[in-house]
Amino acid sequence: MSTDEIVEKILNTYDTITVVGASANPHKPANEVPALMQAKGWRIIPVNPTATEIVGEQVYPTLAEVPEQVGFVDVFRPSADAPEIARQAVAAGAGALWLQLGITSPEARQIAEDAGLLYVEDRCLKIEQARTGIIAGA
Repeated sequence: MSTDEIVEKILNTYDTITVVGASANPHKPANEVPALMQAKGWRIIPVNPTATEIVGEQVYPTLAEVPEQVGFVDVFRPSADAPEIARQAVAAGAGALWLQLGITSPEARQIAEDAGLLYVEDRCLKIEQARTGIIAGA
């Protein structure tokens, strides 16, 4: 499956996005992108150890503390953090792992793909949503 096909499958499959590294700062992409995806119909579950509310949603300090099934994990953390986040996503039962634009990790890719997760790296969720025109639940 090509990366474009994986992108479309993720956007068409999941209506909730768990955002690791979500930011409370509205001027940062880690806030702007989840806010846009929320406006396009996706539910956002922010993960950040230092915030309590982001884009109007309760924040959880870690993926393990999200109190429901995690499906689609979107990552706004440095590439060096990606392998550990991939392990946490697998442990949480996620089905998809997406590393934002500029974030790549051969190790995270291996961890995710070995566990059967759909995997995208070095792509912006906002750009891909605009390119595909996919709206949550449509």
